[in-house]
Amino acid sequence: MANHLVIMAGGIGSRFWPMSTPECPKQFLDIMGTGRTMIQQTFDRFRGIIDIDHVWVVTSKNFRDLVAQQLSGINPQHILLEPCMRNTAPCVAYVSWKINAEDPNATIVVAASDHIVTNVKEFGRVVRQGVEFVKGGDRIITLGMQPTRPETGYGYIEQGVSAADGIYQLASFREKPDLQTAEKYLASGKFTWNSGMFIWQVKTIVSEIRQHEPAIAQIMDSIAPSFFTVGEQATVDRLFPDCPKISVDYAVMERTKLAYVMPAEFGWSDLGTWGSLHTLTPHDDADNAVIGDGVRMIESKGCMVRVPKGKQVVIQGLENVIVSEHNGTLLICKLQDEQRIKEWH
Repeated sequence: MANHLVIMAGGIGSRFWPMSTPECPKQFLDIMGTGRTMIQQTFDRFRGIIDIDHVWVVTSKNFRDLVAQQLSGINPQHILLEPCMRNTAPCVAYVSWKINAEDPNATIVVAASDHIVTNVKEFGRVVRQGVEFVKGGDRIITLGMQPTRPETGYGYIEQGVSAADGIYQLASFREKPDLQTAEKYLASGKFTWNSGMFIWQVKTIVSEIRQHEPAIAQIMDSIAPSFFTVGEQATVDRLFPDCPKISVDYAVMERTKLAYVMPAEFGWSDLGTWGSLHTLTPHDDADNAVIGDGVRMIESKGCMVRVPKGKQVVIQGLENVIVSEHNGTLLICKLQDEQRIKEWH
């Protein structure tokens, strides 16, 4: 029962413009200034847990070369190319049907390509425990992140009765709450943030998709005879667009009776906005977060600054502002207006 890793890498990261562009979105960028791109960091944290021969990436047709370059050594047959975006349920179905054809006894960990984990050791412990739990039967685990604040930008998971050490039956999913509701969730101690990371056996997820989304299953059954042949991509291009646009949360997790949640703390962020990067980056005494070795902050506070290495920048008199320069494009905007960035390009 080999462990397989699925990295979902089809997003366009529109809120991280000007760094993230449709041609090279944030998962293929070194947003944090660590020397490794986000998809490379995702791959790195599974070292010692999952062999490279069992790593799969689902991405857009436009990003095949980026994946192959940044994850050298991955099996080209394991880079799956979506002809269009259909949300996460068809994405999960396609890769699950293909893994099932190669290794029907596989256990799968599903992770996004553009999330941050700061405590990699604890992350590894949690993943190993989750893998062992799902190998014990038809079980689906979602990793729930222990909330540190009443966050309104995440969905929440309510935990039910204990099923094992640190693992609970999943009671319900909750949509992104208003602040008052988020404060109640935090106070109750029974809610975690929905991280979008899953662990399951391939036979379990295939069976659940068949039961809850038969239309998607039928399309995958039609694609399956072409797996690992020269005609696979043409078949996917023709049939995949017929899949409904639906997330795996709606398609499976909110309907299945096999769901469990594993609350965890390993320094997680979905790094969805410049504001989240500001939270994760070390601050100076004036609450400025700076990535770039040529930046001088003068009489400024609460800013998020991200400029290329060697770029000389002086910023004076700004407060709670994003400053980002990438490939000759400069963004300066209020942190409070960061949700509007995707409208401006």
